[in-house]
Amino acid sequence: MKLLTFVREGEYRLGVKLDGGVLDVAGASLHQTDMPSTIEQLLKGGAAARAALQDLVARSLDAETELLDEAALTLAPCVNHPGKIICVGLNYLRHARETNSEIPEYPILFNKFTNSLAGHGEAVPLPRESDQVDYEAELAIVIGSTAKHVDKSSALDYVFGYCNANDLSARDLQMRTSQWLLGKSCDKFLPLGPYVVTSDEVGDPNRLAIRCEVNGEVRQQSNTADMIFPCDEIVSYVSRFMTLEPGDLILTGTPEGVMLGRPADQRAYLKDGDMVTVEIEKLGTLTNRMVLER
Repeated sequence: MKLLTFVREGEYRLGVKLDGGVLDVAGASLHQTDMPSTIEQLLKGGAAARAALQDLVARSLDAETELLDEAALTLAPCVNHPGKIICVGLNYLRHARETNSEIPEYPILFNKFTNSLAGHGEAVPLPRESDQVDYEAELAIVIGSTAKHVDKSSALDYVFGYCNANDLSARDLQMRTSQWLLGKSCDKFLPLGPYVVTSDEVGDPNRLAIRCEVNGEVRQQSNTADMIFPCDEIVSYVSRFMTLEPGDLILTGTPEGVMLGRPADQRAYLKDGDMVTVEIEKLGTLTNRMVLER
């Protein structure tokens, strides 16, 4: 399934993308008590919630339930209440090389916070304190069940699905100290979506084309096969140190092509009005416009 979150009357609602439009889960279920009405409820509801949703989709298709026009919806981040947002740095071989960095022996972990979340189509404010905001197309892992000390061989069994992410980074703030957090955690610095695509539809997450465009110009074009630490290894590694819970996000790193990897005199960082698009095979297209912070 392809799942999204949209806003109606100030509330988040769960939608399922179908061929003819978007199924409004709450509207179609007539407030059925066991039906998840948000992505958070779906993720935390486990197998029973997923089975109820799949049954609703099947019944709605049979009944030709009226669907919503996706283009008319205001989308929210496809996952909107993650308990943890864990990020992996320097996880693509060619990206590490373009930044003249050593190939890491272990995954480099840092984090973002929920203030960084933004939906598809949402404007992203460029911080007043930075003039070096960079894009980073990334594959995000959405955890679906509690994971602690899981083996690499079974790690992907704990994954609910995947989505596009843009790990926006203020390089001048990021490099101000040895800790990256400040440059990574500005408001709306994590556009996410438009969909969470369930793992059964995605298949192997380490064989997906990934690209980023700025104003229609291709800046990044690679494949998740270039990851130094693949998705199963990342999930297993993180679970050794902290319990992963349903709804947690893991950003798996960005490929080559970021501005930071260019010679200093050739870097054109993001500016007011720039449109940034992240597209990963099978996951749709995530687009956001950069605006000056008020």
